[in-house]
Amino acid sequence: MLLSFPNWIIHISSALEWGIGALLIFRYGSLTGRREIRHFGIAMLPHWVGSFFVLGYHISTDSIPLLLDLSEVINFFGSISLLWATLNLLKTTKKQQAAGYTAAVAAIVFAGKPQSYMGSDIFDTILQLSSIVYLTFLVLLIVLYRRDRTVFSALTVAGFWFVLVFISVTVFCIYLATDVRGYPTLSHDDLLHGLAESLLTVSNLMIAFGAHRKIREFEAEQLLKNQG
Repeated sequence: MLLSFPNWIIHISSALEWGIGALLIFRYGSLTGRREIRHFGIAMLPHWVGSFFVLGYHISTDSIPLLLDLSEVINFFGSISLLWATLNLLKTTKKQQAAGYTAAVAAIVFAGKPQSYMGSDIFDTILQLSSIVYLTFLVLLIVLYRRDRTVFSALTVAGFWFVLVFISVTVFCIYLATDVRGYPTLSHDDLLHGLAESLLTVSNLMIAFGAHRKIREFEAEQLLKNQG
């Protein structure tokens, strides 16, 4: 296998942390009785499934690229799911503007002719579309947080945004590994690969700890009400 044992620990923990974050958000929605928050937790599951395809790709010593391509497809639907869940949460704050946000999202995703500037490979196109959808989700997540801070903690919101740091560092590490250090792929450079993946672990931990914080805050508020 290309990955060292510590690198495997990082990859596996990263996948588990995202799943735990989804579970905690779902639990918070159940505790508060807010169906839309529960749906957001469920909407995180496609990305979680996609992470196991990446693990399978590494188990195959990066010899089955179809697994990586399938993870990109699943993550595309995962980004759509997160966007859909966020739009539903926005509808609970100001219904009058929800339709406007939906129209704006549609304009961002479908305007123009993406095939003219995206890669010719279908999976490259899916990856770039997924990035557009995820960025739109991040913007609306900020809007949601500013309107209703009872939904997510600032740490959870920051965790979703920190994924961009992971992506940026990963791209830079790919350049260093292949063009500077002479490795065939980033996976062959265990040090840089582990460094990049560790940032995704940080991101997922932020999401999970933020959700756990909201649960603790809600339980503390309920305890005070019961005592009063």
